Amino acid sequence: MNTLSRRGFLAASAATLSAAAVPSLLLPARPARAEGHKVITAGKRVIEVKGKAANVFGLHQADGSSGLVMNAGENFRVRLKNLIGEPTAIHWHGLTPPWQQDGVAGISQEPIPDGGSHDYDFPVARPGTFWMHSHFGLQEQLMLAAPLIVRDPAEAGQDVQEVVVLFHDFTFRDPKEILAELKAGGHDMSAMAAPAPAPAPAAGGHEGHNMPGMAAMPSGQSSHDTMDHGAMGGMQMGGGQMAGQMSGMSHLQDVQYDALLANDRTLEDPEIFAVEPGGRVRLRLINGAASTNMWLDLGKLQGTLIAVDGMPVEPVQGTRFEFAVAQRLDILLELPKEASAWPVFAVQEGGRMRTGVVLAAKGAPVGKLVDMADEDFPAVGVDLEQRLRAARPLAEKTASREHTMMLGEGANYVWTLDGAMHGQDKPLAVTGGDRFELTFMNHTTMSHPMHLHGHHFQVVAVNGKRFAGAVRDTVLVPANMGMVTIAFDADNAGKWALHCHHLYHMAGGMMTSMAYDD
Repeated sequence: MNTLSRRGFLAASAATLSAAAVPSLLLPARPARAEGHKVITAGKRVIEVKGKAANVFGLHQADGSSGLVMNAGENFRVRLKNLIGEPTAIHWHGLTPPWQQDGVAGISQEPIPDGGSHDYDFPVARPGTFWMHSHFGLQEQLMLAAPLIVRDPAEAGQDVQEVVVLFHDFTFRDPKEILAELKAGGHDMSAMAAPAPAPAPAAGGHEGHNMPGMAAMPSGQSSHDTMDHGAMGGMQMGGGQMAGQMSGMSHLQDVQYDALLANDRTLEDPEIFAVEPGGRVRLRLINGAASTNMWLDLGKLQGTLIAVDGMPVEPVQGTRFEFAVAQRLDILLELPKEASAWPVFAVQEGGRMRTGVVLAAKGAPVGKLVDMADEDFPAVGVDLEQRLRAARPLAEKTASREHTMMLGEGANYVWTLDGAMHGQDKPLAVTGGDRFELTFMNHTTMSHPMHLHGHHFQVVAVNGKRFAGAVRDTVLVPANMGMVTIAFDADNAGKWALHCHHLYHMAGGMMTSMAYDD
C-alpha cells in the first residue's frame, strides 16, 4: 500500500505524566524472557498539529510501523517495552486473552515500570479490526494507542486494498489540568440539546432526524449555548429524577479540542493513499478519541459496512455511519472508474470539526480540504445500532443471569456504575457457562460508550425493543434514560474491566469489573 506524505515524525521527548497509584494485588510485571516475540515499544514522540509541535506517546515496532498486523490462528507473541518515562499498561482492545494478559493496571497486571518490558503469549482465533491502548492513568489521552489488525487468512487472495485509519481528538492542554477543571466544574457543557440540523442521509440513505438524547431547544437558544457542568453535577442522577428536571436535555462534549486527527494528521496535511480507479478498498476505521463520538462521512462515495468492532454484520450501505468512541467500522468501497481523489472524513457529533484521509488515483489532483464541514452534524445515537444484524449471532439461549446496571452522575464530575465510583465498587459476579443479559440504564445527560473486556457481546435490545443486533465489544448508551441490553456467554473466566470509554468519565469513576465466581 503506497502512502504519499509530506512530513515524517520528529524525534523528541514528550511531557511526562505522573503515575497513578495502583494496588499491588496482581501478577508482578516480569522481565522479557521468551525469544521470537515481536517487540512493540511504548515511547515518546512529537507530532505537528496546525503548525505547532505536540508532545505525545506512541506504540511502534522497530521498523517504525504503528501497532501490529497479524493473522487469525497465530499466537499473540508480543514483547512490550516501556520507554515513556513512567509506568504503563497496554490493553489489547477487542482480543479475548487469558485475563492476566489483558493489560489493565489494577485489575489484570501490575504496571510495567519505565525501562521495563513484559511478554504476552496467547492464541488469537478471530480476525477483525482491533486496537491497543494504554489502560493506566491519563496516558491514552496523550495518544498512547495504535491499530491491532487481525487478518483472516481465508481472505488473503482477495483483490482488496486495505486502508487503516486511527482517529483521535487532540488538545495541546495537559489531560491532568482538564480533569482537574472538570472536577471543579470549570468546563461548560457545550453542544447541549439542539434541534437536528437536517443532516444529509445517514447509513442506508435515511434522512436525518432527532437522535436519542437530542431535544428541541427553547426558541432563540442555539446549540452553542452552554450550561455549567458543576451546577448540574449537584443534581444527582437516579430514579429518573434528573431526566424529569432536564426535560430531555443532553449535552455532547464536556472537553473542547483543538483538532481531530486521522493517523496523527489534520486536513491541512492529510495522509494520501494511492488507489486504483475501479478498485476495491477495505477501510478499517478506529475511533481512538478520548471523548468524541464521530460520524464517518464518505462524501461522494457509497460504502458497505461489513463489520463493527471487528465482528461481521449483514451488509449495510450508506454514505454516513455513526461511530462512537472506541468503536470500529469496516467499510468496503467499490471505487469509481475515473481517476480522481476521494476524501473520507470523520466529523464530531454536534458540530463541524473534522479530519480525514484521501484516497487518490495516480496523477489525480488533491484539492485543499478544510477542517470544518458545511453543516452541523447531529448527535451520534442508536439509529444505526438498531438496524445492524450480526452475520454470526449468538446461539439461541435463554438468559440464566440478568442485571440492570445504572449509569449515574454526581457533583464534582463524579460518574458512577450502580451508584459507586471505581474503587468503591463491587465486582459484578458471573458464573462460568452463564448466558448473561446486562442492561445499561443511563440516568445521565451524556451518552456513554460502554466497553466489556475479555468478551464479545450481542446487542439484543435498545430502549426495550428486542432484536438480534450486532456482536460488539463497545456499545453507546443514549443519554436521558436510554437503555441498551447486551447478551454474552460467560466463557472466559477471570476478572475483567467494564467501563465507559469516554476517558474522562472513566477517570471520574465510571468503571467497575466483572469477576467469575468459580
